[in-house]
Amino acid sequence: MTEQQALEMQAYAWRKLVGHFQKRTDVQNIDLMTQAGFCRNCMSKWLAGGAQSIGVAMDDEQAREHIYGMPYAEWKARYQKPASAEQMAAFRHLSKDDITE
Repeated sequence: MTEQQALEMQAYAWRKLVGHFQKRTDVQNIDLMTQAGFCRNCMSKWLAGGAQSIGVAMDDEQAREHIYGMPYAEWKARYQKPASAEQMAAFRHLSKDDITE
């Protein structure tokens, strides 16, 4: 496998993951954090960091819009639910080792 093929496969997998999370608006970020250690906001930070690493200007809001498929404020208004006491308790019990940066 060439380096270009590896990059293309990784980009394909990334696009599938982003598309999956755009479709699964029922999955809340707090649940992603407690179960997987990352969420859509983490992904937007990774995207912005990747842009910066290759000299492309991308601010947090642009990165979030790419990940959410719409402005972040709009996604929050449409799909984000208030966190339950159980969700907050699970989130508070996360350690730094549980979270992917």
